[in-house]
Amino acid sequence: MTDLGISLALLATTVLLCEATRILISRLFSGKDYAIYLVEIVSTYQLCACTHELKVLGEVGRIEPHIALTLTFIITVVHVITFHGAFANPNGAIENVYRKNITGKTAVARIICMFIGGKAAQLLVPHIWSLGLSDHHLTHKRFGFKCFSPINGSLLEAAGVELACTFAVQAAVLHIHKLDERFHAPVIAAVITSLVYSGGHISGAVFNPIMAFSVQFPCSGHTFLEYAFVYWLGPVTVIQEITTTQCMAEEAMSLKELSLELRDRIVSTHRSGEGYQKKKLLQN
Repeated sequence: MTDLGISLALLATTVLLCEATRILISRLFSGKDYAIYLVEIVSTYQLCACTHELKVLGEVGRIEPHIALTLTFIITVVHVITFHGAFANPNGAIENVYRKNITGKTAVARIICMFIGGKAAQLLVPHIWSLGLSDHHLTHKRFGFKCFSPINGSLLEAAGVELACTFAVQAAVLHIHKLDERFHAPVIAAVITSLVYSGGHISGAVFNPIMAFSVQFPCSGHTFLEYAFVYWLGPVTVIQEITTTQCMAEEAMSLKELSLELRDRIVSTHRSGEGYQKKKLLQN
């Protein structure tokens, strides 16, 4: 239980330090366009550093599954609340490009920032583990911080799970606006936790290319290209397809509304003309 408490303290410290950094960035660089890029780096670091700790807690610390899922839910709520507009996921950047909320150049820059944040977590977290704050940190250090692939099925099965998980999360995100804003973070966290429970034993249920790059890619068991196939190809493809379909549906709806409005105007004008002609005939 002491090891669990130390991990919780480490997670809380990571979040608090990152939040303090984001607040400092917002004050020092208020109104600057590049502030969001700094926030992107910090937020992605927070996401990946916390995931590294949760992974070690589960694999080395051997905590009970219900505790792991509870921590997943809580930390996801914290991430959603504290990210301050950062995506911390390339899927979010790609979606916003399709929706024309940001330019392609901005999306590329933000994705680069995500890689910086993810790589920073990958490099810095082992130094924290080296301090030996808990028994599972010492055990992990003893084995050279080695980790093993979470993929327990075939590559196609794992890729299918990641694809399905991405689809489910994106579907939830598209419809979350129908709920009161207070419930957004808990609902998204509940969806993600459910997917981790359902698909985690097959692929790890990451459905975030940057988090996979930081946490899963260094693990032995598969090559870089195999990991890229599982954790990058499926999620990115799903986001492109869903967003394209959604944008086309929205455009079709807008065109329909526009045609109805034009029809109403034409009918109104026609009726006004008929009324004017009748009035003129009566006067004659």
